[in-house]
Amino acid sequence: MTAKFPSPGELDPIEKASRDEIAALQLERLKWSLQHAYDNVPHYKKKFDAHGVHPSDLKTLADLAKFPFTTKSDLRDNYPFKMFAVPREKVARVHASSGTTGKPTVVGYTIGDIDRWAHLGARSIRAAGGRAGDICHVAYGYGLFTGGLGAHYAAERLGCTVIPMSGGQTEKQVQLIVDFRPDIIMVTPSYSLVIAEEFERQGIAPEDISLKVGIFGAEPWGEGMRAEIEKKLGLDAVDIYGLSEVMGPGVACECIESKDGPVIWEDHFYPEIINPDTGEVVADGEEGELVFTSLSKEAMPVIRYRTRDLTSLLAPTSRSFRRMGRIVGRSDDMLIVRGVNVFPTQIEEQILRNKQLSGNYQIVLSRDGHLDDVEIRCELQGEWTGKLTSAEVQTMAREVQHHIKTIIGISTKVTVMDFNTLPRTQTGKARRVFDERPKQL
Repeated sequence: MTAKFPSPGELDPIEKASRDEIAALQLERLKWSLQHAYDNVPHYKKKFDAHGVHPSDLKTLADLAKFPFTTKSDLRDNYPFKMFAVPREKVARVHASSGTTGKPTVVGYTIGDIDRWAHLGARSIRAAGGRAGDICHVAYGYGLFTGGLGAHYAAERLGCTVIPMSGGQTEKQVQLIVDFRPDIIMVTPSYSLVIAEEFERQGIAPEDISLKVGIFGAEPWGEGMRAEIEKKLGLDAVDIYGLSEVMGPGVACECIESKDGPVIWEDHFYPEIINPDTGEVVADGEEGELVFTSLSKEAMPVIRYRTRDLTSLLAPTSRSFRRMGRIVGRSDDMLIVRGVNVFPTQIEEQILRNKQLSGNYQIVLSRDGHLDDVEIRCELQGEWTGKLTSAEVQTMAREVQHHIKTIIGISTKVTVMDFNTLPRTQTGKARRVFDERPKQL
């Protein structure tokens, strides 16, 4: 598909369109995407035929529910290039997941796909408060991971000056921020706190940091984490959402004027929320698993891709598109502790109720006989290390333990450690969960 984009910095007309106009565009593009996938990807033709559906069966947007889902296992089963809908020679770039849980998931892009990705990324940065001429410090990892290059091309498209720092080398990160004085940083929320700690170590106050906007993604984070990041770095923390299977960073992004959940760019991605157990579509506002269908991808269309992210679709506010509610967890990293469903972000919220504790934590699960044990390891903020008595620290641990029991419903052991005790992420996503329970056979 081809599209003519406005100049960088301008709002797209569709961002201000009526819901009827948006729905009409979605239906037109959805018909194209289904036919494109059916005609050019043997996997989709086989799956549609087995399901008894054909692209011509789509008469309304609601008809999409008749079509089968796509899962990560489908992508791995067709490794490396069998999900491509164009000849390999037409694929301009390939990205892939790390493959830590099996074969990596491979994603291809045509030149047109990369152009659209850059445009939607630029739209995202603009929504987050960035403007042409700003300096943008990119601390997402570069390479097969879509974060670094996705942010890089987006910032360039908007007209920013890009600092392609990538992840790691925290002291150098801080040095470049101090010397180059960027306006924007794009990074994972967990690593931003590592950078913030280095600023603290060097005695640099938040008000002396040049950053105005932080665009954070690649892992779930809550309002407590947002408040901590904003306090420590002296900026507006904005949530960006993306996943490589659907495009990369820039599928959705918060608007700085509202900061009320990422706006989904519905002109290119059709969202659904389903019951993760039954697969049935639920109404807007109800919580469930987020599913995306691409509307304009050429190299690798995805039809009803199950993201495993648990969220809800919310009414439009700052733009005409619907928003994502806060991601409460993933349907495939949900922890079941003594019969209770638990997500790491729920525990994070209870830790960060105490302003003396930082956003660095670990959840360690073990089993004593037939019962699960949970230890929460968290850290004091640097400013409080060495200033509290042992009794005060123990009281703090008991309070967190009480909040987790009252709000989430599980018993835990909470250990409050000194600042900088837990390992720091240097490359991106922090590892939060250590499940040492024996595997069920």
